[in-house]
Amino acid sequence: HDIIGKEVSGVIDRPMGSAHPNDSKMIYPINYGYVDGIIASDGEYQDAYVFGSSKPISSFKGKVIGVYHRFNDNEDKWIVSIDDVSISSQKILGDIAFCEQFFFGKLYR
Repeated sequence: HDIIGKEVSGVIDRPMGSAHPNDSKMIYPINYGYVDGIIASDGEYQDAYVFGSSKPISSFKGKVIGVYHRFNDNEDKWIVSIDDVSISSQKILGDIAFCEQFFFGKLYR
């Protein structure tokens, strides 16, 4: 998890308040997108939960402050902070639980 602490930028393709494309009942409570130029183990761009905005955004630049490793999936989710504010592990896990409740994983800081 040597990515933690690195600066990244990317695109928000599922802004806060939007519905998951495959489940209209799953609403994103935080901004979610992908990191520019990084291909994840699933062959797609690296996904990221983006913290630090209280409103929907379209792109981001920030620091990777954690990695949520899914043991029963082939892709990790990066946790990015755009405002450099410290975020507790408890808050991160609470805010990503809307989706991660369906997987078995661990947050690495």
